[in-house]
Amino acid sequence: MEKRLQLGAVDTVALLGVNDAHLQIIEDRFDASIVVRGDTVTVRGEPEEVEHVERAFRELMYILNKNGSLSAGDVGMVLDLVALDRLDSDRRAGEGGPGEMNNVVLFTKNNVIRARTPGQKEYVRNATENDLTFCIGPAGTGKTYLAVALAIASLKGHEASKIVITRPAVEAGESLGYLPGDMKEKVEPYLRPLYDALEDMLPSDKLKSLLERRSIEVIPLAYMRGRTLNNAFVILDEGQNATSMQMKMFLTRLGVNSKAIVTGDITQIDLPLKTISGLVQIQEILRGVDGVAFAYLDRNDVVRHRLVKDIIDAYEKYHANDAQL
Repeated sequence: MEKRLQLGAVDTVALLGVNDAHLQIIEDRFDASIVVRGDTVTVRGEPEEVEHVERAFRELMYILNKNGSLSAGDVGMVLDLVALDRLDSDRRAGEGGPGEMNNVVLFTKNNVIRARTPGQKEYVRNATENDLTFCIGPAGTGKTYLAVALAIASLKGHEASKIVITRPAVEAGESLGYLPGDMKEKVEPYLRPLYDALEDMLPSDKLKSLLERRSIEVIPLAYMRGRTLNNAFVILDEGQNATSMQMKMFLTRLGVNSKAIVTGDITQIDLPLKTISGLVQIQEILRGVDGVAFAYLDRNDVVRHRLVKDIIDAYEKYHANDAQL
């Protein structure tokens, strides 16, 4: 079988690699003849093999167009995913089949971060198409993790020049005053989950460099006051613990060519009694505003330990019974 694939306006040097290094990696992985002439790739071989080579090229072109660059690691990761599809195509077809890699958010050195559930896919789509996205859902649904992945992808693709990630330093059963150290050390526990996500996605030396250059900032919400963030990807995590005024303050920090994601779980509000959660209120204020999207995740989007779904169900049942008393 022979098939021709048109590359169109894609940067062929970036796609094929310097001295065809990427092309060599592809040729080594498939039992097919691959010839590139201008913007045309001709593939000859068994029908199934030709199909997978074509898919690999299409996914690589998608990543190149999305991120603006392509590394040998990206090529290897795509080929690994195509290989998984070849070994277990029926199972993967149930998860989305060919084109599943369109749900990839970020390629890292050791992992592929992608939307896995229907709710997560809608969340990522909303965040891609809108300048401001709110994601509301229980623990374990990937709200923060996917937001950080989208931000890093935006930074890598030169769509944003910096990332700012923030969360309210709201006490959940323990007072800041009783924690040891200076103020920086006191707020560290609140910001630690954000650093964990970053460390999962970036090599330690690269992350250290980005933090030192302030291309990535991880700060308490109070430090956002008075700033205007241009060309930035901004994330407010634990948004349910932002007051109404804090939410307004955060949202009005957005400058030219910036995007923002606000995540939160409105069932875990740690604010003092009678204090209105900004995340609860904002659903009424911004509903229907153009450029603003709301994504809602539930137990079906949990991607942590299998027990997390059962824990969420148990709490919902408990509170439902309690409300009836």
